[in-house]
Amino acid sequence: MTIGDGRAAQAADYAKAGFGLPLEPGDRPAVIVVDPARAYVDVDCPLYAGVEAAAEAMRALVELARERGIPVIFTEVRLRADGRDAGLFFRKSGTLQAFCEGSPFAEPIDGLEARPGELVITKKYASGFFGTHLASSLNADRIDTVLIAGLSTSGCVRATTLDAMQNGFVPIVVEDAVGDRDDVIHRSNLFDMQQKMAEVWPLSRVSEYVAGLAVPDA
Repeated sequence: MTIGDGRAAQAADYAKAGFGLPLEPGDRPAVIVVDPARAYVDVDCPLYAGVEAAAEAMRALVELARERGIPVIFTEVRLRADGRDAGLFFRKSGTLQAFCEGSPFAEPIDGLEARPGELVITKKYASGFFGTHLASSLNADRIDTVLIAGLSTSGCVRATTLDAMQNGFVPIVVEDAVGDRDDVIHRSNLFDMQQKMAEVWPLSRVSEYVAGLAVPDA
């Protein structure tokens, strides 16, 4: 991650305290695209976040992974009409109505639909791991590293990143391919994730990493 926004002094302070040690990725990655929902790019939705550039980078990451035979996993939020299956999360965040039954905003962004055979994890809460079979599916495929894209940086991306680390997968957040409704919050969360739970790489570095991997057997 490029340190900007006047964070050089903060980065130095964190380093002095012992944060930000490197995590080395393995050689069996998967891509996780967190909640690439139409809600975030449709101006008619209260959740619209102006993250079209991030969505374009997500498409590029997904195509790169597919070309290299790297598994691609999508998460989605799908809730009952009354939201009761999301419990306190729904009561705290009324914007989750965008993901209730019948809402068009829960559908994937164009170009970010899962292809046949790709795993789609349906979740009710922020993390892609909470209450789902994501960890067991990754373990079954002997995945050691997850390349994380999606929306939003401070919410479901951060929660999924933390749980990836806690479940023993090296998380690499793809900086270009995540977004949030507020750039200050977006950048603050990228900085904090880099210091405490993940690596934050631009798509260009992810491309170099992927290019150096052995191509899986067909």
